[in-house]
Order: sequence, then structure tokens, then C-alpha cells
Amino acid sequence: MCIKKSVGNGGVNQSSDVKTIQLLLNINIAQLAPMARLVVDGGIGQKTIAAIEAFQSQVMGIAKPDGRVDPNGGTLAKLREGLPGGLSPDALQGIMIHAAAAYIDKYARPLADEMARNRIDSPLRQAHFLAQVGHESGELRYSEEIASGEAYEGRKDLGNTQPGDGKRFKGRGLIQLTGRTNYTNYGKARGKDYTTDATAKLLATDPVVAVDVSCWFWTTHGLNELADQDDVLTITRRINGGTNGLDDRKEKLVRAKFFLKV
Repeated sequence: MCIKKSVGNGGVNQSSDVKTIQLLLNINIAQLAPMARLVVDGGIGQKTIAAIEAFQSQVMGIAKPDGRVDPNGGTLAKLREGLPGGLSPDALQGIMIHAAAAYIDKYARPLADEMARNRIDSPLRQAHFLAQVGHESGELRYSEEIASGEAYEGRKDLGNTQPGDGKRFKGRGLIQLTGRTNYTNYGKARGKDYTTDATAKLLATDPVVAVDVSCWFWTTHGLNELADQDDVLTITRRINGGTNGLDDRKEKLVRAKFFLKV
């Protein structure tokens, strides 16, 4: 479920849960009598509780609304019904609830466009892709690994055969691509050269390239087909080489399925 604890009157009101409900209320705002959008800040207050009560009263027809949303309750289910489907900026924020608004603005359009171009085009495929991207990038915060890349120097298995290749071809993209061989193959697929010092950095600095290279990795490793099978474990192993962060990937997948109406 997209919230872990109750939100509103008498609720536990964990910050991430409150943000999720505030976001859902804003998405459903058109169904409510004149009401301003809530500030999605994770802080429970009278405006958020009043919005819950208004939704319960006006949309659900509850005579005595309780102003509370429970993880498996009817109010949350009804809020989900109001989702339009598809990857809107609001849906992306819901999936990556901790992402700063600036990152949502930066990547929402490239993600929608490049997923479509790379056949990540069903809600289930999109849910799996975004769950993995969310984990790998720290919810869109990182498009380049923090380490220098020196550890990859001389790694012939990555194609790093020239001096400086370790740093030059460090992990970049929202699913971090590493090594001269991978950079070369991606460039060949796109008809561009990403093996110079300047062009290699585009995998991190250009939002469209950072997304597209992740889509390229996804499709060339057969992950659409695994997503069709709802196989998060094998997808994680192909991306990570193991199962690091599996619980977080699964949690993000649950959120993605909720917001994409899978």
C-alpha cells in the first residue's frame, strides 16, 4: 500500500504518509467544491484534515466524515479511483515521494518521452522501471555515482583498457552505466560517440540522455519481458548483480503500481 499508517484525525501521521495523502487530495481537487491545493509538506494540519473530510463528504457521500485515511480503507481506495492513470508529474512524485520538486520537474518529461520510445509502454513495465530507477538514483537525486571511478581503472571486463578509463567511464545515468564497453555500445545504438571526456559526462548532465541510457540498459538486458512477468527479483539481479536494496525496490514497486493503477 502507498501509506504505511493512518493519516488525519487520530492518525499516526508519518511525514511520508501525510505527503502521499496531500498529493492524492490535490490530484482529486477538481472533484471538490472550491478548494485550494494543499502544500505537500508532510505536516498534518487543519487544512489537510478539512480536505480529507471534504473528499469523504462530497465524493464518497459520507454523512459524518471522520477526516482519516487508513492504509486499507475505503477513503484511500476512492482517492486512487480519481487518479487519471499515466505518468504525470504528480504520479512521479507519488512514486518517489522523497524526491525534491526540482528533480520531478527535471525528469518528468524525459521519463515519459524516453520510456515510450523504448517500449517501456505498459503500466506494469513502467512501474518496474520507475521502481528500479527510484532506488538506483536515490529518487532522482543522483545521475552519477559519488565515488571517483578510480576503482574501475584497468578493469578489462568493463573494457577499461586506456589510462583514465576508470574515472572517464564511472557509473552515470539514472541506472548507472559503467565502463568503456558499455559507453561504446550505447553510443553505437544511438549513432553518437559517448567515449570522450566531454561526451561521457552527458550521461549524467543531460536529463534526456541520463534517462535514455537507462532505458537502453533496460531494453538490452531484456527487462521489459521480466517486467511483464512481474519478476522484481530477477530484474534486481540483472541491474545490481545481486539483491542489494531489494526491500526498497519492492516498496517503490508497490507505490508505482498504486499511482499507475496497475
